[in-house]
Amino acid sequence: MYRSHTCGELRLSHIGSKVTLSGWVQKSRDLGGMTFLDLRDRYGITQLAFNLEEAAGITEQARQLGREFVVQVEGEVIERSSKNKNIPTGEIEIKVSSLKVLNVSKTPPFTIEDETDGGEELRAKYRYLDLRRNPVQDKLRLRNKVSLETRKFLDSQDFLDVETPVLIKSTPEGARDFVVPSRMNGGQFYALPQSPQTFKQLLMVSGFDRYYQIVKCFRDEDLRADRQPEFTQIDCEMAFVEQEDILNTFEAMIQHLFREVRNVELDAKFPRMTYAEAMERYGSDKPDIRFGLEFVDMNAVTKNKGFAIFDAAEQVLAINAQDCAGYTRKQLDKLTDWVRRPQIGCKGLVYLKCNEDGTYKSSVDKFYTQEDLAEWAKAADAKPGDLLLVISGDLDKTRKQMNELRLHMGDELGLRNPNVFKPLWVIDFPLLEWDEESERFHAMHHPFTSPKPEDMHLINTDPGKVRANAYDLAMNGVELGGGSIRIHDREIQSRMFDLLGFTKEEAEAQFGFLMSAFEYGAPPHGGLAFGLDRLVATMGGSDSIRDYIAFPKNNSGRDVMIDAPSPLNEEQMNELGIKLQ
Repeated sequence: MYRSHTCGELRLSHIGSKVTLSGWVQKSRDLGGMTFLDLRDRYGITQLAFNLEEAAGITEQARQLGREFVVQVEGEVIERSSKNKNIPTGEIEIKVSSLKVLNVSKTPPFTIEDETDGGEELRAKYRYLDLRRNPVQDKLRLRNKVSLETRKFLDSQDFLDVETPVLIKSTPEGARDFVVPSRMNGGQFYALPQSPQTFKQLLMVSGFDRYYQIVKCFRDEDLRADRQPEFTQIDCEMAFVEQEDILNTFEAMIQHLFREVRNVELDAKFPRMTYAEAMERYGSDKPDIRFGLEFVDMNAVTKNKGFAIFDAAEQVLAINAQDCAGYTRKQLDKLTDWVRRPQIGCKGLVYLKCNEDGTYKSSVDKFYTQEDLAEWAKAADAKPGDLLLVISGDLDKTRKQMNELRLHMGDELGLRNPNVFKPLWVIDFPLLEWDEESERFHAMHHPFTSPKPEDMHLINTDPGKVRANAYDLAMNGVELGGGSIRIHDREIQSRMFDLLGFTKEEAEAQFGFLMSAFEYGAPPHGGLAFGLDRLVATMGGSDSIRDYIAFPKNNSGRDVMIDAPSPLNEEQMNELGIKLQ
């Protein structure tokens, strides 16, 4: 037996007990006659006490131990004379009678403590050491709890956990596939699934009316803080349902998760907002509604006054930063530099200070009178002491830029509290979006999303105006999940492929199996998939999903710990019939 108790288990009630502990040496303190070691496992830390006068040999042995040595000790639980209220075991210590080194350790490349001195790249290379740190373990414990409670909830609602294939057919629509060569079928390739989309629809055709899976998905796309090449979805599908049934079911699931995992009660009913309204008010289909700073359309009060930039703009937008008129010129210049960064792409930033004395100061004073500027303030409901920030340009681009500025100001003004959670259903997305480069429509969600029945009459005459039976759940500026009511009729699905530029032959080659299934009594169905990584990171109050994944990739899609991806040897390449260009 390596241990009778864990390092986070012992309390005053155990005093006098003979115990065996095993773990890693966290740190050592040599006080001359006494030596103390902190022994750590994933459950906590227990202090070990060695007395030079009572046990010289074992104390000398303890003094030789380095950080991260793996040891086993036997001893008696005693009360600490100097108690540590910061840890659960801080009232006791172990008077060690036996010490055994189970394994030695090299000096770690960074300190394995809550506040480490290791940079991100170094910790990624030695991820197995980084995973010993409490903050990282806490994040994975949170992930485990979310997964467990998700399964509990869905099981209580009669959902069945069904596995779907990992080696499937490549479907170029959407993000790039990761492809896998087939040795037994020379010159042919599998793809790794971007989602189990078609399989979960086939399960509905098969009569499994409530399916779920916590499943790995793969997309070969550029990475960022909330995106990895392999990620995990809580993937769900339901038959004989309408949109409202799905929203109510998964609203209840999210409420359950926050209640059980974070002890947070979310709103009894999540607000709903159309895509068009979200873009108009926030410039984002996943708006952060924890704070205001909503967009103000300034076209009516800024145009035709001789300021060429505004006069030529399709859209002039403002946000009202309340009580910020005290911003200095240096602060405003810093904001201007921020919006001019290539990632944002603004040519400049106009401001209007609403002074306490009722006057106005703007960066475009020479084009606008005090009366004109008063109209600006009125349009934005600005009071003395407020600051308007204004940008302009093409409609879509300006909305996107103002969304970034709004979020930045939310951070600057401390309005984005990570411990406040505000969910929002965004509904009525466009079914299609036009791509100028390819000169064809693309599905905003995916090709299997059904049009809204009331818009079906537009599908042949004005497809760009057709709304989708689609919905996303946003929270704190993050898209937690999205889904739709699916097409279950072969003719409508075939028409959708036509709109997306598929030939009949292409549609049949890629999705003939699904359309064939629709001819055998496919029920009305729909579903939703949550990004587990994003959901857990949001619940943990973090912008990055990496620390919530045991072994994540970096921004280049590399695992620097195992050095992957890596070349194949010549024998493997020949066996697969592959040559590199």
